Amino acid sequence: MEICGKFAGNSSCMIRNFLEKLGKYILFLRLVFKKPEKWRLFWKQFMTEADKLILSSIIIVGVISLFIGGVLVIQTASNLENPLIDRMYVGYMVRESLILEFCSTMVALILAGKIGSNIASELGSMRISEQIDAMDMMGVNSAGFLVLPKVLCATLLSPLLMLLSFALGILGGYVVVEMTGLISSAQYVTGIKYCYNGFYVFYSSFKMSLFCFLISSVSAFMGYYAEGGSLGVGRSATRSIVITSILILLFDLVVTQLMLY
Repeated sequence: MEICGKFAGNSSCMIRNFLEKLGKYILFLRLVFKKPEKWRLFWKQFMTEADKLILSSIIIVGVISLFIGGVLVIQTASNLENPLIDRMYVGYMVRESLILEFCSTMVALILAGKIGSNIASELGSMRISEQIDAMDMMGVNSAGFLVLPKVLCATLLSPLLMLLSFALGILGGYVVVEMTGLISSAQYVTGIKYCYNGFYVFYSSFKMSLFCFLISSVSAFMGYYAEGGSLGVGRSATRSIVITSILILLFDLVVTQLMLY
């Protein structure tokens, strides 16, 4: 009975802590999405964050997408050995795999490590060095000034990374087709064009925007309220990556169920 009581107490404490963090996160977003006091400064910060968060991610997203496209061609071709199945389905299955899952969910998981740790560590360092406290003392909405450009930049521009990943994934598959001769390039291109559904592009773009909103806002929340010195900054960055990765997988399931079925 004592063990059950202790377990019940721990579970209730976990629920209470979760609800407390959730409420604090919602209040944080309320501060973040207040109207900027100076739009000129906001757009300047927006462009800076676009370079820091989006443009700097192009190389890693592009390289991974190229290789994944090639790997998908090899794996798909090796599993389609039945002579009754047209080899153009290799291109079709590569296209569907890229647009439905890899270019949004897998790329978002990659960005959770890169963008999430960047945002959490930057804001965490500002918190422990009391720069955020100084801004609050001067009457500046530090949450809106520091976080809003990051969140909007990641949310609005991330679909461009998804489209780039999709294009380079298709290109990587084409390069492998040309180099290996697993199927003819004409069959690959025919499969890419076969039964194209434009809604899947919107679906993948929506998922990417949602995931990057979660990455930027949760990571900013962790960094903004970091405590415990430099070790606390490291812990907040690590927690932001873990939490956003779990949220990405959870919302991937929810959005897929709602939009595709």
